Amino acid sequence: MSDDPDARSRGFLKAGLLVGPATAMAVAFLVVPLVLLFRYSLNQYDATLLMVEALTWENYVTFLQDSYYRQVLWVTVLVAASCTLICLLFGMPIAYRLARMRSRWKSAAMLLVIIPLFIGGAVRTVGWMILFSRGGMLDSIVSKISPGTHFELMYTPWAVILGLVSIILPFVILTLQSVFESIDVRLEEAASGLGASPARAQWHIVLPLAMRGVITGGTLSFILCMNAYGTPVLLGGPRFEMMAPLLYYEFSSNNNWPFAAALAFILMASTFTLTTLAPFLVPKRYRL
Repeated sequence: MSDDPDARSRGFLKAGLLVGPATAMAVAFLVVPLVLLFRYSLNQYDATLLMVEALTWENYVTFLQDSYYRQVLWVTVLVAASCTLICLLFGMPIAYRLARMRSRWKSAAMLLVIIPLFIGGAVRTVGWMILFSRGGMLDSIVSKISPGTHFELMYTPWAVILGLVSIILPFVILTLQSVFESIDVRLEEAASGLGASPARAQWHIVLPLAMRGVITGGTLSFILCMNAYGTPVLLGGPRFEMMAPLLYYEFSSNNNWPFAAALAFILMASTFTLTTLAPFLVPKRYRL
């Protein structure tokens, strides 16, 4: 790089002109609405006026003091963690197999992973409703095998978890598949030549090298699950509460805009905090 101050100044100016429009759009469409939403969360609710301007932490205190809202947040975290664990357990073997596949069927296998992304989440959720509901496919099969017995998963936590996994699993597989492809297969061949079993090579070589990708895929899954709305509403029913449906209910039905804004920031803060702390749960030998 040139030591000429004028050349450096022109370089900084050119870089600023390149990133300036994108930065301005990000501030206008992301930062400003978030600041406005945070300001709303400090207002007070009034049954007649809906929102009264104030500067109070009352909405946040209400959430922390009410066990019902804390329970909803806890359920949301548990569902997100369960979905993330299931996606990683099923996604890692599939992604590894796709990365190491060298046959002509690899494109077809990749297509099978991508095809679910062409279908909207609501459409897939309706399919799960048909499968899980009373009189649905699973219930009909169980009734034929054992007359008088019914099998119904609708409006249960497991229905929500399975529905979310079906939506998020392709994203996790695609994320991990690219990571496994970047790992040189000769490392596994060398470990095998030195007498290591495939499982030992996976545990001591592949997994540490892929850990960054595993954390990325897990973080993506966790964030999507924490903010899920349609699947919990359709498969969980009115009695199964998660943060996103609760937030919408407070805004649309109760018209409590300040509390809904506070719920939005609590959800964002919880998601950000948990995803930031997640890498520290990984053993140090796997952190690259």
